[in-house]
Amino acid sequence: MTISGNVPQHLVVGARTGFLAALPKIELPYQKVAEIVPLSAASTGLVDIGAAPMPVESKGRTEVQDFIEKSITLVPKNWEITVGLSQNAMDDDQTGQLDRKIRSAGENFQRWINNQVFQALNDGDATTNFGACYDGAAFFAATHADKGADYTTAQDNVSALALSIDNFETVKVASRKFVDDRGEVVDFDYNLLIVAPELERIAAQICKNADAYDTGNREMNPYAGITSYIVTPKFDSTAWVLAASGQSSKPILIGQRKAPELQSAWFDPNGPEGGMNYFKFFARYVFAYGDWRLAHMGNT
Repeated sequence: MTISGNVPQHLVVGARTGFLAALPKIELPYQKVAEIVPLSAASTGLVDIGAAPMPVESKGRTEVQDFIEKSITLVPKNWEITVGLSQNAMDDDQTGQLDRKIRSAGENFQRWINNQVFQALNDGDATTNFGACYDGAAFFAATHADKGADYTTAQDNVSALALSIDNFETVKVASRKFVDDRGEVVDFDYNLLIVAPELERIAAQICKNADAYDTGNREMNPYAGITSYIVTPKFDSTAWVLAASGQSSKPILIGQRKAPELQSAWFDPNGPEGGMNYFKFFARYVFAYGDWRLAHMGNT
């Protein structure tokens, strides 16, 4: 980290410690659907093997069953926040507000990560912005098939359905029937509904109302209390996703080469207002898709 001796030390210390302290204090929704994968190089290949074989009848000879291999390459991108603070403003600051503004850069990195994760989910029905799934299809697609698997029939995790309790049920039932590359049902617990702000009322009815809201006979709603929901403005107005948030792996991968940090601080005496103090925060990340079976999109 490069620090100019002309930058007031208390601001450097405040920026560095405030930046680091901000990270664990914030609990943002993205942590339910994304996992951080540490990267060790400028380009890192992630390799996973498919499902373990199931038992076969023993007929007096050994029958070896192979695993299939799945892979994806992550190349982190550079991201930065650079802020400037004039010397006059710093001298005239009587409340410490400017110091706190600098510290807030750490929180903004976390908010940015949160936004990127949900943007990736929203854009997952195409490969334009965040790339493809490991099988070469869009993350939300009707053509998922693992190459070299025992089961290669295409599977579908995208549905042209508006959000309603009936369509929620249709998507959940279909998702619980997803199979792995051996043809065995994975039966994940699809317990998280993610919606655009326009769909918040319906999401609340599905996830919290003990009665089915769309009938007049007080029919029981079996999803109330076992499904939670997240509202994100990063979703298109009609978009909704049902995710299995309790699994150890997550639908979105955050490849992290360098966590956010205060990289440098310097003073420009020729800047306006008595000179400028600059602080540069830097990180290296890339966002990618994990197992498509962990999420199912509904959209119209």
